[in-house]
Amino acid sequence: MSALWRGPTPLLLASRSAARRTLLTATGIPFESCDASIDERAVEAPLRQAGAGAATIALHLARKKALSAGARARGQMVIGADQTLSCEGRLFTKPQDRAAASVQLEALAGKTHELHSAICVVVEERILFEAVPAARLTMRPLSAAFIAAYLDEARDAVLGSVGAYQLEGLGVHLFERIEGDHFVILGLPLLPLLDFLRAEGSLQA
Repeated sequence: MSALWRGPTPLLLASRSAARRTLLTATGIPFESCDASIDERAVEAPLRQAGAGAATIALHLARKKALSAGARARGQMVIGADQTLSCEGRLFTKPQDRAAASVQLEALAGKTHELHSAICVVVEERILFEAVPAARLTMRPLSAAFIAAYLDEARDAVLGSVGAYQLEGLGVHLFERIEGDHFVILGLPLLPLLDFLRAEGSLQA
């Protein structure tokens, strides 16, 4: 156990995301991970139809993930997280194939989009903490030749993230300006999470 961790059990991260697991591992906080076991598109569809914004959808998905895992984890503190991307009122999801990734990059090129990274902490059915910080990222204008070369180089990695990029990898070549928290961009807003855990008494203050 970490010398900083004061909780009775490890956290449970309701995500198999490699990026989120890497971020949480770096904090030294003991945790386990599991699949969230929800159909994200089915949860999201009625929210989109009702005109919900990107932040609302991200928080709803994070909450569903946390509560789903929390129902199976007796007494363990569970973290659910989700991220949405919006640009000029349009919501984006992970591209299904290379062609869809190319279309997304063409739509985002030369524009500023927002990433909303939601986090929800629960114990069983009780919600303890929620937050949805955002970051703004501006892509530089991208030529068709660059997009093709980028997709050739990045390969299937572009299918793992909304917007067809991972900022910690080749995706950095796409941008001219970034405004916001690094952890928010990577999909796990650590600073508000750590503040909550300190206030709650699970982390050494």
